[in-house]
Amino acid sequence: MKVFVPREREDGEPRVAASPDTVKRLAGYGVEVVVEAGAGDASRLPDDAFAAAGARIGSAEDARDADAVLKVRRPNPDEFAGYRCGAAVIAIMDPYGRDAELAAMADAGIQAFAMELMPRITRAQTMDVLSSQANLAGYQAVIDAAATYDRAFPMMMTAAGTVPAARVFVMGAGVAGLQAIATARRLGAVVTATDVRPAAKEQVESLGAKFIAVEDEEFRAAETAGGYAKQMSADYQAKQAELTASHIAKQDVVVTTALIPGRPAPRLITRAMLESMKPGSVVVDLALERGGNVEGAEADRIAEIGAVKVVGYRNVPGRIAATASLLYARNLFAFLETMIDKDTRSLKINLEDELVKATMLTRDGRVVHPGFAPPDSSPADEIVEASAERDA
Repeated sequence: MKVFVPREREDGEPRVAASPDTVKRLAGYGVEVVVEAGAGDASRLPDDAFAAAGARIGSAEDARDADAVLKVRRPNPDEFAGYRCGAAVIAIMDPYGRDAELAAMADAGIQAFAMELMPRITRAQTMDVLSSQANLAGYQAVIDAAATYDRAFPMMMTAAGTVPAARVFVMGAGVAGLQAIATARRLGAVVTATDVRPAAKEQVESLGAKFIAVEDEEFRAAETAGGYAKQMSADYQAKQAELTASHIAKQDVVVTTALIPGRPAPRLITRAMLESMKPGSVVVDLALERGGNVEGAEADRIAEIGAVKVVGYRNVPGRIAATASLLYARNLFAFLETMIDKDTRSLKINLEDELVKATMLTRDGRVVHPGFAPPDSSPADEIVEASAERDA
């Protein structure tokens, strides 16, 4: 079995899909691992480190006979044109609204897996890329805010006077939001937070922050079985906006983290809200890849709207690529490990595995995931089970 780890081609993506640790673990199963030269340079993982762990340093040509390709981002047509038909390609695929891209991968014969569709079940916790990367994004958001804010975060009592603690408001208390809360608290800020999910209140308060929300009947029912936030009604959004608008005006730093899978990011902060904030305040928008939560936020720059600085980076985990790559690589390894036949040392994909059902996008020339398959395609459960095998 051969696994290929390419260098990421997308601009601004410094992460890599393997680490020396995961290479060593795969080698322990008898897997041949080939890492494209320079793939880990931007993550401080040089070729020598991969080679010392048991990988061979190669080129893009090595993808042609690889059984599995591990990536960070969805491959572009030039990349997957060089993949073997039937190869398993595992990456963050961003499949929503990407019908043409999915169809192209299907036509190429790729077995594509979207890591962000991994079910949130106990067995898959080590494979949850959304959590591992969002956790780092929440941390980095506060670090970026502290670097942009021109005052100290903690309260300081000095002979020259007392420096008040910064007031930080976190909007969205998912994985990213909770880490933002924890990081801001460590830096000594006074932290408040909001979320539409009732369960978030206890989590926020357990971190020492105050919870802010309109707690009506819709709020108490605003969570899916999978633990994600539901789209709220226009009436609720208006009430919540009124509450948060008055709260935001008193804050020094605001971090927005609201994302709903498959939808544009909800608008949480308007220009009028920004104008109500104190001069020198900072807003960090973590939803730029889906359009942003903040009106006027600009991708990959710090926009100045009135007297407020709005920080907007599309790939926040990539800003700490050295750490993000290590965690992402472990997520990928944990998933790929379930597909390795330990006796034959070959790739064997069990189509009945709940992890495969949840993440497989394309197979046998078709888009097979029920959430993305065209209406006239055959149901995924009619596909005959097969395995992609190759001599070790």
